[in-house]
Amino acid sequence: MQSQDLSQRHAPSAGPGPADVEQAEAVLAEHYPRLVRLAYLVLPPGLGRGRRVLTAHALAQRALPRGRKQPAPIPAQGGGRADDPGYAYLRERVLHMALAAARPRRGLPRLAQLPPALPQVWGLRLFPRSGGADALALEQRLSALSGPARAAYALRGLEQLPDADVRELLKAAGVSDPGGALTSANSVPAHPGLLSSPEFDPCTLQARPTDLMRRRQHTKAAFAAAAALAVCAALVALPGDGWGPDGAAAPVYAGNPAAEAALDPGRLTRAAPGAWRTADRAGFSVWPARGPLTGDRALLRRALAVWARPGGSVRVSATPGTQTGGPAGPPQLLYAGEVDAARVVLLYDGLRIARYAEPKDGTQGAALDFARVDGATGAGASALVLGRSDANVRFLTAPWVTKAAQRDLTKPDSAAVPLPLADGVTGPLASPAVQSGGCASWTVLQLTDASGTYLGTDLGELVPARLTVGRPGAAEDASGARGLRTWAPFACSLSAGRAAGVRSVNAWTFAEQPLPDGTGSATWVCTRAETWRGDGTAALAQFRAPGRAAGAVVAKGADVPACGPRDPRVLAGVLWKSAAGNWYLLAAGSKDTASIEATGGVTASGPGPLLVARAERGARAELRGVSADGREIGRLR
Repeated sequence: MQSQDLSQRHAPSAGPGPADVEQAEAVLAEHYPRLVRLAYLVLPPGLGRGRRVLTAHALAQRALPRGRKQPAPIPAQGGGRADDPGYAYLRERVLHMALAAARPRRGLPRLAQLPPALPQVWGLRLFPRSGGADALALEQRLSALSGPARAAYALRGLEQLPDADVRELLKAAGVSDPGGALTSANSVPAHPGLLSSPEFDPCTLQARPTDLMRRRQHTKAAFAAAAALAVCAALVALPGDGWGPDGAAAPVYAGNPAAEAALDPGRLTRAAPGAWRTADRAGFSVWPARGPLTGDRALLRRALAVWARPGGSVRVSATPGTQTGGPAGPPQLLYAGEVDAARVVLLYDGLRIARYAEPKDGTQGAALDFARVDGATGAGASALVLGRSDANVRFLTAPWVTKAAQRDLTKPDSAAVPLPLADGVTGPLASPAVQSGGCASWTVLQLTDASGTYLGTDLGELVPARLTVGRPGAAEDASGARGLRTWAPFACSLSAGRAAGVRSVNAWTFAEQPLPDGTGSATWVCTRAETWRGDGTAALAQFRAPGRAAGAVVAKGADVPACGPRDPRVLAGVLWKSAAGNWYLLAAGSKDTASIEATGGVTASGPGPLLVARAERGARAELRGVSADGREIGRLR
């Protein structure tokens, strides 16, 4: 990314050039929901809501630059907001492609008008939540506008850009009459709150099955498809008669005795109520079966049958690296009961948690979610998601948990708010995993047991991710005053770990750097997310200047040992503008860094883990460090 003048907010993107792929990816990950929402608003409503959702995601992902630039640029510190040149560059690319897709086709279609190659969702139709009368009216008004007018309306209402900047952006995106587009956009009243609502959020989606008959016909011979449908008709109850014996499960296709034993609700294993008190290992295997429906054999049979062979109407999801096949033997029952508008069953097979949910009103359709939990103990096996409703989440806690509370991670000095805890089930708390728009707060779950207090955050999966602080290899729970202060400026960066199978996230303050021109001291923090599967780890180097409420991501590394127990060394840099108007290259490494050298657009070197050098705005540099034992340290990427 090129550098940024922090005194200018929301500058149009005519200036920034192509970004380094890895750093552009970091910006895209941080602001992905915002870019997808912008593309969704600009795309023509005639595509249909489902096609518009997939196309918006495809355009946001196509916005990444192709190829790599050398030397890699050092990004400017942007305060953690969507106003840096990297974001402006990606926004312009998304806008250009969305407008191209909105233009009538003449001859061969443009790239943006082609059906999106990614993402593809097989067997499901995805669309945003249905809105109220106000959202429907706004949707109809926007559908009557041209693509450039919709773009002007979105840039003004969603991005909060002044008209002069909107004109420049539209002109850069190929709009021949930006003034006319703004005039047309004036015909629709401003509704910034609605634009940021879930009704226009293509990242908060509902799912429905596609045409199941057509899918079967494409994959099976006509006779086999007819036979399968006949078996389905015999085994599944007709609509309106409630659930059949196997619920939403597909037809039986095997008679293996061991597999059928795993589907017998009478053979489900259940831990003794007090087994956790004497067990050597505090894991899910010693959770007792809880909930008012643990004796409902019909419900348990449906849950087991759907797990073994989910039918076409079942929405199946799994964390990365998690198998979705049936259990090898009778699993353990953890919970069965009603949660909000669904009946929920939680099962454990020693490696995975399976959550089955069906509507209480008996309508067809069920959900089956999987998460890896192998090796989970103590705080890592302290809570599971029972259900989500109206942007809230409820947890089932471990039997050893004595208190539950919620707190805003961005406000370290505020007190935790107690949560009701009934038979291990918490009251609802706001889930940051489903929040849309900007990040003004981040609600986390705080649990207390005999060993202490610890924090977990919902990242859209069945198991909350544990939050820790401190040097890798010696991290501690983030629930103390030091941990809360460490996490507060960087809480919103947790959104980068949504739906990635994250087990824990550690925040480590690896450097404090005095700034030139008497500006104060800056903080360098590395946040590292560990996954249940081992690979897929992500490390973010973040920089916080004095007076900034939030830190900014300046470097990102995937599947690297940096900031981890195996190799806690880290090196990162940023271009920064002082209050006096001077630009500097700032670099910092962990305490064992003996020297740092900058080459390329900035040439400087110095001993120790900190480096400050005068630089020009937009300078591009490469960093190299040497540790005290002579090993080379590369910049995090």
